[in-house]
Amino acid sequence: MEKSNAWDATYDTIVLGFGGAGATAARFAADAGAHVLIVDSAPNGHEGGNTRYAAQLLGTSDNFEETKKYYKALTYPMNLDEEMIDTYVRGMTHMRDYVRNYLNVEPISTKENLLKDKHPSALEKAVHEYPEYPGAESFDYTTVHHGMFDSALWQILRQKVLDRSSLIDVWLSSAAKHLIQDSKTKTITGALIHRNNHDIRVQARNGVVLSVGGFENNPQAIQDYLGVSQLPILGSLYNQGDGIRMAEEVGADLWHMNNYESLGFLCGMSFKSKTGNRARLNLTTKNHLYSGSIMTIADDGSRYFREDEPNRHGKLYDHGTWRMPKTAIHPHLLFDKTQYEQFRHQDCLPYTDFLNDLISAPTLSELAVQINVDANIVKQTVNEFNTFADQGVDYAFHRDPQTMRKFDDGPYYAIELTHVILNTQGGPRRNARAQILDTNQEPIPHLFGAGELGGISTNQYQAGCNLAECLIFGKIAGENAAKPSHYSSVEAKETAADATSSASQKSSTPSTNNNDLLNTTSNEEIPLKRNQYLGISNTGIGGEVVARVTYADEQLTDVEIIRQSETSEIGGQAVSELPKRMVAENTFDVDAVTGASVSSHAIKEAVKNAILQATNTVVK
Repeated sequence: MEKSNAWDATYDTIVLGFGGAGATAARFAADAGAHVLIVDSAPNGHEGGNTRYAAQLLGTSDNFEETKKYYKALTYPMNLDEEMIDTYVRGMTHMRDYVRNYLNVEPISTKENLLKDKHPSALEKAVHEYPEYPGAESFDYTTVHHGMFDSALWQILRQKVLDRSSLIDVWLSSAAKHLIQDSKTKTITGALIHRNNHDIRVQARNGVVLSVGGFENNPQAIQDYLGVSQLPILGSLYNQGDGIRMAEEVGADLWHMNNYESLGFLCGMSFKSKTGNRARLNLTTKNHLYSGSIMTIADDGSRYFREDEPNRHGKLYDHGTWRMPKTAIHPHLLFDKTQYEQFRHQDCLPYTDFLNDLISAPTLSELAVQINVDANIVKQTVNEFNTFADQGVDYAFHRDPQTMRKFDDGPYYAIELTHVILNTQGGPRRNARAQILDTNQEPIPHLFGAGELGGISTNQYQAGCNLAECLIFGKIAGENAAKPSHYSSVEAKETAADATSSASQKSSTPSTNNNDLLNTTSNEEIPLKRNQYLGISNTGIGGEVVARVTYADEQLTDVEIIRQSETSEIGGQAVSELPKRMVAENTFDVDAVTGASVSSHAIKEAVKNAILQATNTVVK
């Protein structure tokens, strides 16, 4: 290892990864008095990891002993460290106090509030994902407001970092490449960060927190650890598995490498989208996808699984437990003319271009050629399905016969499906103090972990557990990584003498601003011409949306989205389409873009606020 005089920057604590776990670790390290650096490979406006895209539900316990039973049932037959389980479940037992005391909002209980409000059936199934397991009734969710899938929790965690900008620097578009380890003591002393086309050696006086997320964006790791050819992603595009490589380089032990979660209709599936795009998330039960003359078929044309299986993060019932299914390469949804007409006349399609993407043929044999399945097998599969529908018993998969209708004589339709991945759990093993362990199960000095990289969950997964883990172990990791290091006095003196910078001096990196969250043009600097007004909303998936509106004589003539950080594949449609609709209809109050309701709402709110400035009246 190089000597410490090669350091380009020095901080007390380094946090690698700016998702929910990383933001939490940095915040609590700063509260413990540390000067902190957070780095993330995502560019400004796309930070947040999977926390940004999650449902914003925090796993919560009403009773420690009962939830411990439930969690052990979820992980059975895997064995986890008892202290680790106790730490985790105790954290969920105190989750509402955590939200109230550290996030400074009044917590919302799903069972006590949301289930009595809206979407009761969907949330009931989610909060009791495995109702047959002991202790399931003790599980609940906490939310930070009456909403889901809107990044509300993430925005609070991000703001807590911004509130501590005097103690926390944030480097975005800055990938962590390697941990720096003392060759004799095996102590982690810093990290190598690639930033602005430079490799920068950053010293951590106290500790490093590894929270860079999983490996769901790494095709090779997906094949090696999960045994799957490919899995389109629902969450962050920046979880490349770098944490696994860095952890292995310093001798960390790995766990839960084959464990991952999915989400979507038909037990964690989605409609095939263009390569490189984030997968569509479709959780609705109102699109005729589960009931009627419709079924899933695998690569050879045979039926794949029970279509009305409860959604348990992609897991299917398998002889007494739930496991991720063997994935097909090109599965399809197959249905007949009657089902097609139901789709065609319904108010809301699964997605906008659904009908245009259908493959159709007058016979099953001709359709089989188009979708590359065995014609004889698909014909036999339809015949068996029709027999089951006639007899009122699905002998193959035990689907509810009330949801089965015989296929008619054609034409027939198909649309390609894909399995999707929500997140992985595999990574470096850690203990209840968030210390990362080596292959001898001993802590690697000054290295800590939190979040989905080496997550605690294994086997079955209960929704809300990953975000709860980010908060629980993020706090533990941050506080422990802030504690003064145990260098010898000689080492400490050498470090102080040789370092080119200190935490108080920040860094000598080729950057004009050490906090990329603050390195943006202020709204006051945005130029405005005659009859132009600036409207702002803070309710987007990515936070602030700024619109410049041209409005005069009750005419809305132009809408420009000046600043936004919405998800490009979904929110980007709203950014592109809504301004044109607003001008055409001369109102901010236009229909939201399907699948981008949160982004649509933020854009509409920003434009409304700009028009209010123009009219000085209440816009209804």
